[in-house]
Amino acid sequence: MNNQYRNLLFLLFIYLFTMNVENLVRKNILALKPYSCARDEFQGEASVYLDANENPMNAPYNRYPDPLQWKLKKKIAKLKSVNPSQIMLGNGSDEPIDLVIRIFCEPLVDNIVAIDPTYGMYKVCADVNNVEYRKVLLNDDYSLDATRVMNAVDKHTKIIFLCSPNNPTGNLLNRNEMKHIIQNFDGIVVIDEAYVDFSPEESWLVEINTYQNIIVLQTFSKAWGLASVRCGMAFASEKIISFFNKVKYPYNINILTQQFVEEQLENTDRKEEWVTMLLGQRTYLVEQLNKLPLIQTIYQTDANFVLVKVEDANAIYRYLVDLGIIVRNRNTVSLCLGCLRITIGTQQENDTLLQALKAYTY
Repeated sequence: MNNQYRNLLFLLFIYLFTMNVENLVRKNILALKPYSCARDEFQGEASVYLDANENPMNAPYNRYPDPLQWKLKKKIAKLKSVNPSQIMLGNGSDEPIDLVIRIFCEPLVDNIVAIDPTYGMYKVCADVNNVEYRKVLLNDDYSLDATRVMNAVDKHTKIIFLCSPNNPTGNLLNRNEMKHIIQNFDGIVVIDEAYVDFSPEESWLVEINTYQNIIVLQTFSKAWGLASVRCGMAFASEKIISFFNKVKYPYNINILTQQFVEEQLENTDRKEEWVTMLLGQRTYLVEQLNKLPLIQTIYQTDANFVLVKVEDANAIYRYLVDLGIIVRNRNTVSLCLGCLRITIGTQQENDTLLQALKAYTY
């Protein structure tokens, strides 16, 4: 097959998927008439608002927020080089994770395929929605085997979750293996990029106009330092985003969050300084951990944390807790026997951890 013919087939696939994405959506969601709030019926500015049964006192907090967060989306769109209509904002990334299952997966009929180990909320949301969740083990070095993932797929598989950089392993998944899955799966591929700001590879956002079946998740919780604010982002085709908007709760992002994130977006230089600092501290922490006898393995990381294997993860975890130092015990997670996950902190925090580990006795 020559390259020209292969490219024509690929373009045909993109066209067909664009036309048939609605075939993946649950029938009740297709028929759903979403809640229409007062702010949906009127856009723009007015001098008198008497439409939403709001208290006229205590402005501006007396007014319902923009249900589609257009002002904030426009700022994000400019930063990410996408269209505002290709963005859905959620109460953290967990909201779009739940919504994508509600949109595409029929309970007790459809299933989800995900790599293992990975972020635990994929399975929690699948269980809440009564959807079968199929785990596919990564290789022993935490690399992705696309063939193994595709072998777990059947006619009822609607979604594949890929987290890259992956949590808790920290590594980027091989891009070619991911592309093989995207190009050969006729369902939705969710690419969770919560840690992408700490990795050397470019985001999959550059591909959302090429692959109509991908949803890219990002967050303000990590690099932006806004975990308590709860604002996650889903990027996809306008068609997929329209279903998110149809199913989500009307006012899922409050006005305080919208305004605060807008303000933070004015200071991208500070965010980049934080990322640079954390990458430097990541290098420092890995170098120092390598000197400690109790550390057996330090795994490759492209995130703001490092996974390490130790001789007795449970004992070391309890020892650190007694000292007021909290890391994440991943000892019971698939392929992570004996492992602790350590978030990159400040120089002082990292040194406190290192001193404690140096003083540990078996």
